[in-house]
Amino acid sequence: MDVLKLYQEAGAYHEGHFLLASGRHSPKFLQSTTLLQYPHLTAQIGQALAEKISAAGYTPDFVIGPAMGGVVLAYEVGRHLGTRAIFAEKDGQGGMKIREAFSIREGETFIAVEDVLTTGGSVLKAVLAAEKAGGQCAAIACIVDRRAQEGPLSGYLLVSLTRLVFDTYPPEAVPGWLAEIPLQEI
Repeated sequence: MDVLKLYQEAGAYHEGHFLLASGRHSPKFLQSTTLLQYPHLTAQIGQALAEKISAAGYTPDFVIGPAMGGVVLAYEVGRHLGTRAIFAEKDGQGGMKIREAFSIREGETFIAVEDVLTTGGSVLKAVLAAEKAGGQCAAIACIVDRRAQEGPLSGYLLVSLTRLVFDTYPPEAVPGWLAEIPLQEI
């Protein structure tokens, strides 16, 4: 599967000057919500991730994604794995929590899914919320791994459909050529 081609065909690959959710700046951006609005593309991606998860030997009890971006992806991966799908939502204190409607039994294993990993901060919050509720993270799965370094996800196994590393810069180190392009906040 050519993941970048799917993003391009859906109009979800952008070039310019972007302020990412991580606070870093980048000349390239993948807008997964644009891609995931198409059920046939979402089904292809969910199936491909489920196949990679299964091929890696994982049989989770459930799939979890961070709200809002990971909800559709968790559902689709869970559908293809034949398991339930839940999500974690912001807790108002900088972390995430599991909705009261979802139950996690002690020791249940899960796969946490995310569309694009840049730092892994959002999906890690979902993982920590599920672990706090008694779950055990088997792996983290994503469409695109664009991390430049391991960061906060070290210690967790990762499954991705592709790895695309776009240059990113902290605000204090944005190169002049990028600073000249109008900034778009995502």
